[in-house]
Amino acid sequence: MKAVQSSSPLPPPKRVSGQGAATGMRSLLRLLPFAKPYAWHFVGIFVLVVLYNLSSVLQPYLVKVAIDSDITGAHPNPHGLLVISAIYAASVVIGVGANMAQILLLQYAGQRVVRAIRMRLFTHMEQQSMSFFDQNSMGRLVTNVSSDTETVSQFFTQFFLSLVRDGLSIVMIIIAMLELNLRIGLESLLIVPIIFGISLAFRHSLKQAYQTTRTRLSNIVSFLAENLAGMRITQIFHQEERQGSVYNRLNEAHRQANVHEYGVSMFFNRTLEWLGNAAVASVVWFGGGSVLDHAIQFGVLYAFISYIRQFFQPINSITQQWNTLQSSMVAAERISRVLSEEPAIADTDTPLGPEVLARITGRVTFAGVTFAYKPGELVLVDLSFEIKPGAMIGFVGPTGAGKSSLVSLLTRFYEPQEGVITLDGHSLRDFSQADLHTLVGLLQQDVHLFTGSVLDNIRLFRPDISERVVLDAAQAVGAHDLIMRLPDGYNTRLYGKGANLSMGERQMLSFARVVALNPRILILDEATASLDSQTEALVSRGLAAVSANRTTLVIAHRLSTVRHADQIYVLERGRIIERGNHDQLVQQGGLYARLVAQSGIEASPGEPAAALPGRGEGKGVGALAVR
Repeated sequence: MKAVQSSSPLPPPKRVSGQGAATGMRSLLRLLPFAKPYAWHFVGIFVLVVLYNLSSVLQPYLVKVAIDSDITGAHPNPHGLLVISAIYAASVVIGVGANMAQILLLQYAGQRVVRAIRMRLFTHMEQQSMSFFDQNSMGRLVTNVSSDTETVSQFFTQFFLSLVRDGLSIVMIIIAMLELNLRIGLESLLIVPIIFGISLAFRHSLKQAYQTTRTRLSNIVSFLAENLAGMRITQIFHQEERQGSVYNRLNEAHRQANVHEYGVSMFFNRTLEWLGNAAVASVVWFGGGSVLDHAIQFGVLYAFISYIRQFFQPINSITQQWNTLQSSMVAAERISRVLSEEPAIADTDTPLGPEVLARITGRVTFAGVTFAYKPGELVLVDLSFEIKPGAMIGFVGPTGAGKSSLVSLLTRFYEPQEGVITLDGHSLRDFSQADLHTLVGLLQQDVHLFTGSVLDNIRLFRPDISERVVLDAAQAVGAHDLIMRLPDGYNTRLYGKGANLSMGERQMLSFARVVALNPRILILDEATASLDSQTEALVSRGLAAVSANRTTLVIAHRLSTVRHADQIYVLERGRIIERGNHDQLVQQGGLYARLVAQSGIEASPGEPAAALPGRGEGKGVGALAVR
C-alpha cells in the first residue's frame, strides 16, 4: 500500500487574497446548516442581546435625568432621585442576567453545532477510500478534526456574539446620542469615517499576521502527530536531535509569528484607544463650552461622554474578533475541502440483498484486472484467475510484485482501472462496502488494537458477538491460554495499539478477531511474519481448523507459510508468471524455485508447524488464466 506522504515542515504561509477571503466566507456559510436545529436558541440569544444592550444604553440616560431633573434643577427631588436609582439598579440586574444567559445559551448551541460538524467530518473520513489517506497526511487530518473544528467553534461562540451584541450596541448608542442632541450627535459621528479608515489601513496587516500564525501552528500539530507515530523509527536511527531541531525551528517560527501578530493587534487597539480618548476630550471641550453657554444641560454632556466611551468599546471588541473571523474562515475552508471530497469508492444504490449474501460461497474471480496507484505506473497488469470456494491459495513474489495491491482490490480499498473482480459471479461493486467487509476478512502484519479490553478488541465492540463466540474463536486459533495469562484475562485493558502486549500476542488477538467475525474469505497478508516459530506453529494449527470451508488467500514473503497451499501463484511486476503447488513449482526451476533455494525451507521439510497446512493436494484449486 502506498505510503502516506509527509508534509513539508515549513511550507510558506498562505496569503489570503480577496478571493481567498470570499472562499473562506462561502465555506463558513456552507457550515451554517449544522446550526439549523438550534435556530430557536439563536433567536433567544438575539432577544437576550437586545435586553443587555438596552440596559447598557439606558444607564447613561438615567444618570442624565437624575443630574438635570433631580440634582441640579431649581427644585432638587429626592424622591425622583430614589426612583431613578431603583430603575438604574434594576437595569444593571437585568443586564447582568441577560449577559450571563446569552453566554450560556450561546455556548450550549455553539458547542453542539461544532460537535455535529466534528462528527460529520469524522464519519466522512471513515467513508473515504485508501487513496484519500494516501494523499492526505495523518497529521493534517487530525488537525482538521481537532484544531479546525475548535477554531470554527469560536465563530459561533465568540464572533457571532460580538457581531450581534456589539453591532446592536453601536446602533443603539448612535440613536441615543441623536435623540439627546442632534447637532452634537452628528458632530460626534464625524469620527466614524476616521475609525473606518484606520480599520482598513490595519486590515491587511492583521489578516496576514493572523494567517501566518495559524499556518505555522498547523505545521507544528502536523509534524508532532506524524513524528509521535514514528517514534520507534526516530529512536532506532538516532534521529532525536535532528527531529528536535526541526521541531525547534517550527516553534521558533510560530513564536515569531505570534509576537508579530500581537504587536500589530496591540498597535491597532492602542490607536483606537487614543482616538477614543481624543474624541472624549473633544466632547468635553466643545460640550463644556455649550454647558457654560447654557446651550445644553450638564447631564446631557455627561451622557455624551458616557456614550462616546461606550461607542469605542464595541468597535474595539469587533476589531479584536477580526482574527477570530479570519481563523474561522481558514478552518472552515479546510473542513469544507475535506467534506467536499467525494469517496472514490461509493456504494451502489441497489446493493445485493441478504438472501444473495447468504448464498455466497467464496468463489473469487479476477478478470483482466489492471491497477495503478498513479496514472502510468501500473502495479497489476491484465490479471485473470479464479479461486474456487474453500481453496487455500498462496501468492508469492519479490517486493513490489503487486501481492498486497491484489489484496487491496479484493477488499475494495481501491478500484481497478480495468477489469472486474467478482464473488460468486457478483461484481464487488454490487455489494455494499459494509456487506463486503463481513464476507472478506483481512489479517495483516501490522496489527491495530484499540484502547479497550481484550474481549472488546476481539469482537470489535460489537454487542451482537457474544462472549461465548469470542472464547471459541480464541481457543480455535490457540490464543485462549495466552489471554488467560494476562493480568485480567479477557478483561485486560489494552493501551496505545496494544503496547502492553508482545507482537505475537497482538497477532494472536487479530486471528481470534477474524474468526469471531467469521468471514467467507480469509486473507492473510504477511500475517505470520512477526511470529516466532513456536507461536507460528500454534497459530498454524488453529488456522488449519478455522480455514475449513473458507476460501483462504495467503500473501507471504516467508515461503514456509504457503508450502502446503493448494495452489501458489507467483507474481512479478504485476503479472502472474508461474502457478502450481509447491512441489510442481520447485520442479519447474523458475522464480519460485530460486526463492525456495534462497529461503532454505527444503532443508527442513519435516516442519509442519512452520506452514499453514493445506486441505489436500489440489483440493479446491480454481482455474487460472495467465495473460
